[in-house]
Amino acid sequence: MELNLGIETRNEYLYLELMKGAMTLVKDVMLVKPGENVVITGDTSSDRRVMDAVSQAAYAVGGIPAVITYATAPNACMEPPAPIGSAVSRADVWIELAYSYIMHSQAFRDSLDFGTRYICLTGMDVEMIVKTVARVDYDAMIELGEYMKKSLEEADEIVVKAQNGTDLRAYNKGRKVRHSGQKATRKGYPIMLGGQISWCPAEETIEGKLVFDGALWPPLSIGKLNAPVELLFKEGRIVQISGGAQAETFHAWLDGFGDENMYRLAHYSLGFNPGVPAVTGRIVEDERVFGCMEFGIGSQGKAIMGAFWTAASHTDGTLLRPTIVLDGKVFEQDGVYVDEGARNLCKKLGVAGYCSESR
Repeated sequence: MELNLGIETRNEYLYLELMKGAMTLVKDVMLVKPGENVVITGDTSSDRRVMDAVSQAAYAVGGIPAVITYATAPNACMEPPAPIGSAVSRADVWIELAYSYIMHSQAFRDSLDFGTRYICLTGMDVEMIVKTVARVDYDAMIELGEYMKKSLEEADEIVVKAQNGTDLRAYNKGRKVRHSGQKATRKGYPIMLGGQISWCPAEETIEGKLVFDGALWPPLSIGKLNAPVELLFKEGRIVQISGGAQAETFHAWLDGFGDENMYRLAHYSLGFNPGVPAVTGRIVEDERVFGCMEFGIGSQGKAIMGAFWTAASHTDGTLLRPTIVLDGKVFEQDGVYVDEGARNLCKKLGVAGYCSESR
């Protein structure tokens, strides 16, 4: 499998910034302690420089790193080879860098049952860790996420619109919001790269049109979108897919599993990592483009606190400039936060466009 992501391959490229990002990730995000077993998994599509830097950082803080590389699987969420499943299911900390990630697999669930502190950084390369970790005020970003979490949990009706034709309505009905970009303070609780909150409104209330216009991955052959992919939802399930060639590829990919749960909307997410101003083709970045929304389809993990189900796989797509209306009040307009509290925290974070007093 060959990937065309435009990654700079020189070993010396941003090597100092890379080590800073790796140390921040290991010490300040994953909170690795002396004597802890740290398993770092990657596949043959992973950036080996990141794997090595993370293992060196883990060792530097007193952890016991084990780096495992295996062949890139054709799809995400597939069960890994048995020795890998055994390793991650007994780790204190698991940092997943594999392109075809195994989150949502049985091996993943076993690791959480054991109490592993897990983070999914699928496809993370040198540029990504530098932009989204090393050069970001992580604590300020978490503060913004906590504010957004509170705002969403206080709302019931959520309407998502966009100039691309998106018009999606749902009701939270008291559902909790997961701040996935937190620090790894809890055993057996999966986290993600900072700059994202996720939840699922009551699934049966999700109705309307959702148009992906940024990225969609997997299938592995898509990534950046060159034309919109339109999805029509009825009671939380996709009932129609339309668009161009990439929409046809996506439809065929879903059909190929023969699994009805692959048509279920698994979560909504807000993306707000200031290190990601635009789509790159790397899904961990793409679902954190500042101001975007991201939606998961397929398996729904327990951490989302929704209905919870398993499916053959999971995919994520992004809407770049959403308008979000919470109980009739506009929270975000065309990709720009208009809520006063959110704007103040964006200013604190130093996000371009929010730093001046006037709008």
